[in-house]
Amino acid sequence: MTRSHRLESWSPRGSIVRTIDAHAGGEPLRVIIDGFPTLDGDTMLARRRDARARFDALRTALMWEPRGHADMYGCILTPPVTEGADFGVLFLHNEGYSTMCGHGIIAVVTVALETGWLEATEPVTRVSIDTPAGLVVASAHVTGGRVHDVEFRNVPAFVTEMDGEVDVPAIGRVRYDLAFGGAFYAFVDADRIGVDCTPANYRRIIEVGIAIKKAVASSRTIVHPADPDLGFLYGTIFVAPSQSAGVHSRNVCVFAEGEVDRSPTGTGVSARVAIHHARGELEPGPAITIESIIGSRFTARIAELSSVGDFAAVIPEVGGQAFITGRHEFILDPDDPLSAGFFLR
Repeated sequence: MTRSHRLESWSPRGSIVRTIDAHAGGEPLRVIIDGFPTLDGDTMLARRRDARARFDALRTALMWEPRGHADMYGCILTPPVTEGADFGVLFLHNEGYSTMCGHGIIAVVTVALETGWLEATEPVTRVSIDTPAGLVVASAHVTGGRVHDVEFRNVPAFVTEMDGEVDVPAIGRVRYDLAFGGAFYAFVDADRIGVDCTPANYRRIIEVGIAIKKAVASSRTIVHPADPDLGFLYGTIFVAPSQSAGVHSRNVCVFAEGEVDRSPTGTGVSARVAIHHARGELEPGPAITIESIIGSRFTARIAELSSVGDFAAVIPEVGGQAFITGRHEFILDPDDPLSAGFFLR
């Protein structure tokens, strides 16, 4: 038997999890396609609670080292919970389970259509996805079987506080806007507090972003009017001037346990357009382009006006590109003492 035949006949010991990896704007998405147990619950928020309660070791095994890294991101595919939806999705990261993810929507739609998991129709394929934050509808532009770009209409985005202020240890008094775009973020003017939003300043961005998140979260109660499970501060977003011609501004998001989004953050730019509308700076229709810490770009516009409880809201539409980067078969060996992963930041 040749070496190649021996390799092909090898049977790994332990359970197998299969994934397809992609990125949108540089931010990774590990799509779990086989090997994750069925989740209980009639809603995506209930399934999120079930994943956290029963299968969190699988999250850490796939997001943390040695299979992932501190800034890894992933998702679990589930059956839909809404009539007419194509599937449901739960997003994973180094700290837990997010309630919505814009770059993840762009990437998972690209994966679903380019692999044939969902049938692609040219020139536009519409995909409806259940997320813990609500139903999201995406439109993929398809040519020759390839997804060129994806736009999605997000859940309603709204502002809960403008020009709030909080004392942050070692930084001082920080002004912020608090807005929801699928998750809650504290938006901070980077220049105002002297934060350089470039890759060279990566470590400082994490340090300051975590400090602001902790200070805001401890200074106030964050409530979503539709569901208490959505009422938590997901991250800090630094808003900075663009470094590219024709680009509106730069978004640098620090979320979860110090993750830095390589993309402009789909839920973050959704909340951004809600802030600009609240300030009278953006009306429904025109799109703005927002870049990330590495210069990748998403477009964002207000598709229509809406409301959430007592809050005026907007329906954001966000667009970007994603690309498949790999196909993986991970082995979870029961004898491996590090099978559940480890985390270094």
